[in-house]
Amino acid sequence: MNNSMASLTELSLAAARDGLRKKKFSAVELAQAHIAAIEKARALNAFIVETPEKALAMARQSDTRIIAGEAGPLEGIPLGIKDLYCTEGVPTTAASRILEGFVPPYESSVTANLWRDGAVMLGKLNLDEFAMGSSNETSYFGPVISPWRRRGSASPIVPGGSSGGSAAAVAARLCYGATASDTGGSIRQPAAFTGTVGIKPTYGRCSRWGMVAFASSLDQAGPIARSVRDAAIMLRSMAGHDPKDTTSVDLPVPDFEAVVEHGVKGLKIGIPKEYRRDGMPAEIENLWAQGIAWMKDAGAAVVDISLPHTRYALPAYYIVAPAEASSNLARYDGVRYGLRVPGKDIVDMYENTRAAGFGKEVRRRILIGTYVLSAGYYDAYYVRAQKIRTLIKQDFEAAFADGIDAILTPATPSSAFGLGEKGSADPVEMYLNDIFTVTVNMAGLPGIAVPAGLSSDGLPLGLQVIGRAFDEETLFSVGYVIEQSAPPIPPPDNWWP
Repeated sequence: MNNSMASLTELSLAAARDGLRKKKFSAVELAQAHIAAIEKARALNAFIVETPEKALAMARQSDTRIIAGEAGPLEGIPLGIKDLYCTEGVPTTAASRILEGFVPPYESSVTANLWRDGAVMLGKLNLDEFAMGSSNETSYFGPVISPWRRRGSASPIVPGGSSGGSAAAVAARLCYGATASDTGGSIRQPAAFTGTVGIKPTYGRCSRWGMVAFASSLDQAGPIARSVRDAAIMLRSMAGHDPKDTTSVDLPVPDFEAVVEHGVKGLKIGIPKEYRRDGMPAEIENLWAQGIAWMKDAGAAVVDISLPHTRYALPAYYIVAPAEASSNLARYDGVRYGLRVPGKDIVDMYENTRAAGFGKEVRRRILIGTYVLSAGYYDAYYVRAQKIRTLIKQDFEAAFADGIDAILTPATPSSAFGLGEKGSADPVEMYLNDIFTVTVNMAGLPGIAVPAGLSSDGLPLGLQVIGRAFDEETLFSVGYVIEQSAPPIPPPDNWWP
């Protein structure tokens, strides 16, 4: 047992799992190493709630099961949980003041699956309030600071959003993996910004039961991890049919880890011309070209394709998502749980509670959503956006029907930006971060972001692979080829202790 605490947190999830099985170290030692790392990294503001006692108790149970030969697939593996997942007996806030004091009496299906498989909970991770944002600056608990910095600069940068706490914690070696969620890019964009791997599975692959809802027809749970293999291991445990979620699909969950090294020989990879944006930074263009070269070198055929309705995806998304949010967030009224601000009558109490409880971006989206659903505007906005959504889905279906196995695009239009640099004067500037990711949610397809290089100022850049519905296996195979071809991205310099 001569492993130093720091070296334990440097392991991959797969290596930690294998080391536990070989009894090279104990689950308690892994939990202790991560608890110590989290205490030293509070400057990142990645966690809203730390649960060290719970982690040690769960780790002790894992050690007992490992000795008894009853280890689950994730036995003893310390994970972080995005604070959008309800966790029994542990405060759940969705990073909003309106859920102050809310302690769920139940466990979300995804986290229940992780605990069933032996995982250990380190705490609840920060996010954009109600998952609305692309930089993790809208949280009531303050922004998450990325563990990354521009070369030669000490100024803070964002980890991306909304799963910024998840991405920052994984990149900073505070947990082996984290749950995240993706409504328009909230797994893939922060993964790309932090040099981590994030997969948004097909809509219906993971249960949404017990997750705080943002836009119910777009939200999907998924993991952020340090490697393609680690993400595959996590997704296998997170996924599965759940009768409590009517949108959950009753399909067997493949052994995703088993296909990671299958390669791309003989696959047809589509390159959509609509993703070539005017004014796209040269380094994003070059990264994409590099990704195409890696695919060819690995034996894939690369084909230019067209997804003509791509340019309508962002405006349509920013109608559909706020519309569903305004409906979902109507339940936060100060009556049964969370914040209550008194008023002279019940309507006054509703208004006071919602005004005090919701942050600026959430209020903005509720207003947009209520407007597009109102009489007189419903057909002009919401119905049209849903029609565009169908056309976007048909674009992808046509490409796949043509024999395309996966689609390769950039993950983000740039590397991570500085804290406070975007969106303060014009919210649309922030929304443009989702330009390459929202189509995938609109079509319900799976997408993975994999680190592929560094920007000129030393920040991670990612490529995105989009697949057919319920074909996450191909994404893991293609993602692994990118991971193996790309120069290894070193972890961020540890500036925070």
